[in-house]
Amino acid sequence: MSFSTKAHEDTHTPSLPVPSPVYAATGLDVWTMMNQAAAEVGAVNLGQGFMSFPPKEFITRAAQKALEKNTHNQYAPPRGRPALLEQVAARFSSRLGRPIDTASEISIHAGANEALLSVFTAFLTHGQNEEVIVMEPAFDQYAPNIAMAGGTTVYVPLRVQAPVNAVMSSDDWKLDMAELEAAVTPKTRIIVLNTPHNPVGKVFTRSELEQIGAVAEQHNLLIIADEVYEHLTFGREHLSIASLPRMWDRTVTVGSAGKLLGVTGWRVGWAVGPRALIQPTLAAHTRIVFTTNTPLQEGVAAAMREASANGFYETQRNEYKHRRDRLMAIFDDVGLPYVIPDGAYYLLVNAAAVRVPEDYPFPAAIADRGPNFRLAYYFVREFGVSGIPPAEFYCEPHRGLAGDYVRFAFCKTDEGLDAAAAALQKLKHCLQKQP
Repeated sequence: MSFSTKAHEDTHTPSLPVPSPVYAATGLDVWTMMNQAAAEVGAVNLGQGFMSFPPKEFITRAAQKALEKNTHNQYAPPRGRPALLEQVAARFSSRLGRPIDTASEISIHAGANEALLSVFTAFLTHGQNEEVIVMEPAFDQYAPNIAMAGGTTVYVPLRVQAPVNAVMSSDDWKLDMAELEAAVTPKTRIIVLNTPHNPVGKVFTRSELEQIGAVAEQHNLLIIADEVYEHLTFGREHLSIASLPRMWDRTVTVGSAGKLLGVTGWRVGWAVGPRALIQPTLAAHTRIVFTTNTPLQEGVAAAMREASANGFYETQRNEYKHRRDRLMAIFDDVGLPYVIPDGAYYLLVNAAAVRVPEDYPFPAAIADRGPNFRLAYYFVREFGVSGIPPAEFYCEPHRGLAGDYVRFAFCKTDEGLDAAAAALQKLKHCLQKQP
């Protein structure tokens, strides 16, 4: 991933204030880089994971109605609005098989990302070089959040256990438990577990969760379960690690209204766990942002209440499965293999067969980021479809594991996917035979 704590040497003059090295790097982030490249050529944007279709009408109506009440336009309690706490409690009580206390076991956040930052801030100590284990490929916000909280990220990659030049299951990406165990040191404090997984689409099995839990229990580690895609699974059941024996007491589960309801711009998320973990998380949240915006908390609460009654979640899952199957069919047609996702809304496509000319005129910012970035950029410029280079989700020593994959998002309209299918027809004439 591109996060760096190394300042660019000549960005600042000695006569001016110097920023923290955490923020001194000036390189473009991958999202801006690829979005700009797509905009320059009018490419179909399957890169960033935002929805290109509107939310269901009952969801936006709930937010509009919330704005009409004055009490919904003032500060909310830092823990969250009672209506939303009740909806989150109801959802997690069912999922985890235990009653969730709205007064002590939930905190509402300014998106799942702020929830993650709050947990890291609450449980890492500056100056102690405490470590957080992250499984790669990993959401690119983990590392900067950990650094801001004073921690150090330790990476353990998922390993592919299938031929990479053929269609494979996301379940073929395995966590080596011996490798996980070896990564634990006396300074380790936290394991981050993302399931369903971005960008692989892997849904961790009960056996895998039990083994991860055993490592956490043996070494007295906190588990942060990033489960923002918990409602988007395709034929495989999502299981929360907090529901397993002895795991509730050491797990904070993070969720997102943006992913749950298709409103990523609302920035409403939550953390769920025992009082001993949520109270310090809430204390950190109170100092980071104080509170989460009131009207959208109320809008989310009303929308969740209605969604539970109108079959929305099942309908949404079926719609995403249709989009997933459509995008897989597109790459079947052009002849590129991929990883079948069991969850989330991303497709990793193996583009090793794409011939990229050695003398292709890449911008320096792209060329300097390595072959995976060059491949993704070439897709945008030559085939008119934007994706994200998975190298962004790996630390520098592991970037080679990104191989020739490009990540495409299928949270897009049928029209957008049809446009991608038409644009990618050019690929058929640019593929070389693979062994």
